[in-house]
Amino acid sequence: MTDLRLGQSFALVALNAQRSAEMTMVKKAALRCMAAAVILEVYLDGGLTPVKGQFVLNQDALKPSSKSAPYREAVLTSMVSQHRERSGDLKWWLKRASLLSGRKLKNFERAVSDSLKEKGLLEEIPHLLACDLYFDSAGVPVKEYRSLMTEYTRITEYIRAEILEDGPVSEETICMLWLLRESGCMHDLFSRNELDQVSAKMYELFSSNQLAKALLPIRIRHGFEMAAKQLLHMKTRAIKTPVGVGLNFVYPILERSQSVFIDTETMFPNSAERLRDVKRRLESKGHAISVLREGQVPLLKIDNITYEAVPHAIYGRVPIHGVRLLPKRPV
Repeated sequence: MTDLRLGQSFALVALNAQRSAEMTMVKKAALRCMAAAVILEVYLDGGLTPVKGQFVLNQDALKPSSKSAPYREAVLTSMVSQHRERSGDLKWWLKRASLLSGRKLKNFERAVSDSLKEKGLLEEIPHLLACDLYFDSAGVPVKEYRSLMTEYTRITEYIRAEILEDGPVSEETICMLWLLRESGCMHDLFSRNELDQVSAKMYELFSSNQLAKALLPIRIRHGFEMAAKQLLHMKTRAIKTPVGVGLNFVYPILERSQSVFIDTETMFPNSAERLRDVKRRLESKGHAISVLREGQVPLLKIDNITYEAVPHAIYGRVPIHGVRLLPKRPV
């Protein structure tokens, strides 16, 4: 990887497309794992010294020594001031980091996002949800984080290559793999078919790597937050069926941004004109669009996420024509 620290690299994956001004359940789960990533970052840097089966936090780890210090400090000083303990096994450290209060998580989020914004790797843009007909007409402002697309791709492809291809796996990638699992982001990088390979690789690492043997059995998931995340994954898989599409549209409270309806100026006679109109609308809101597939149901990469643009109409007194943007998960 580049000069980014582990916590920053994971934050670029975990914060991407998250609502920046709201503490949703999914973002809270991501932030808890980002706090745990700080502990793993300190561990990889030698800031946790093993003493009789425990890890002791070095005093130097709390001193400002680099540009990453502010977001490290947001986690480490909170833990030390709250627990007054500086030693414990790896599970103890990770669990305590993930149990920061909502206020401290928000301060931590600000510290991490500021460090990435300073590097030009993270920005806030209008959420894709703001393009939805109902949100747009109601004038509801919604913002989201967008990771720099080239860096997001580099990080995720590096992880995929180390896990899915033969060869050694770095300790940083082992940490990233664990963080992806605990945050529920695994499905964002790997298809359901590839997850079998991921499972096999994790078992292989557990059997042969000391860090993996200590880290992979640890769980820091918070039941309610992860249940919400899993519900979103279940719903996303369900939208491939007629029943699933109905569920997706009838229960928008589950995750409204999973189904975004963009109205078009008119009922276009062909898909090319409809695609041009939708692309123009999205770009006017600051989104980066690339067309991966044309046709009746185009495949679009919007910022860092792939969507299918399904032709759709809302029927009332006057029919409203447009497209439904549905996330295209790896299959």
